[in-house]
Amino acid sequence: MSEQTGRNSAWADADDPEQGGPPWCVLTATEAQALRIAQPALSPWWVVRVQGLVGLLVALGAAAIMGRMAVLWSALYGAAAIVLPAAVMARGLGRRLPPGVPTLGVARLMVWEAVKVGLTVAMLAFAPRVITPLSWPALLLAVVVCLNVYWVALLWRGR
Repeated sequence: MSEQTGRNSAWADADDPEQGGPPWCVLTATEAQALRIAQPALSPWWVVRVQGLVGLLVALGAAAIMGRMAVLWSALYGAAAIVLPAAVMARGLGRRLPPGVPTLGVARLMVWEAVKVGLTVAMLAFAPRVITPLSWPALLLAVVVCLNVYWVALLWRGR
């Protein structure tokens, strides 16, 4: 293979304890358990619930500002176009994998992400047939806000 460039070697040295990187240590079972308690995993269902709540708040706020029921239904549909496919993906990823097949986990993630995107696109494509009259600004506002809940979840997790 090729030699490391100066930039790549700096990255490689960052993990080396002899080069000033953080020391590596093996955790005991008690230390690992304490780490799991201190940094619990973020449930995808928590994100789906927060997306639904945020979508509802956006829809109510948009309807209150505009004073039209079409805005309420359009925003609710936009939120549903994000929340329902995310719930399908969370359900699909929640099943156990057979042990010893790590690539299956990556493939499963990619398949469920494709299903989620496909469902979202399909729901958005059918929006004019389902909601009449449709307010595209309200629908897209709900979509954008619900999609940004992922960032809030990551920031919340980083606390």
